[in-house]
Amino acid sequence: MLKRKLGRRSAPRKALFRSLVTALFEYGRIETTEIKAKEVRSLAEKMITLAKKGDLHSRRQAAEVITDPAVLQKLFDEIAGRYTERNGGYTRIMKLGPRRGDAAPMVILELV
Repeated sequence: MLKRKLGRRSAPRKALFRSLVTALFEYGRIETTEIKAKEVRSLAEKMITLAKKGDLHSRRQAAEVITDPAVLQKLFDEIAGRYTERNGGYTRIMKLGPRRGDAAPMVILELV
């Protein structure tokens, strides 16, 4: 699968995705461009799957992505518990329309 570069080199792109995933778990929903949301969605779903395992190794793997320790705690304690019966599809993308200024397609990425 081809990953989108978003006009950034690998380190700033990884930092962008880390901050978006952290914000998604902190607030439950974020407003961003469609392309960024599609990339962040796969990373967020992997983090929830790790949190559902709940072991120490999974927590350390998730800590490499999630920047805030409080959000990591919330992911493992609250968010993972919501999806114990669900086998994927933890996020939803809802289209908002074009952004004023550059007409970039905007969406809301939220936890189901």
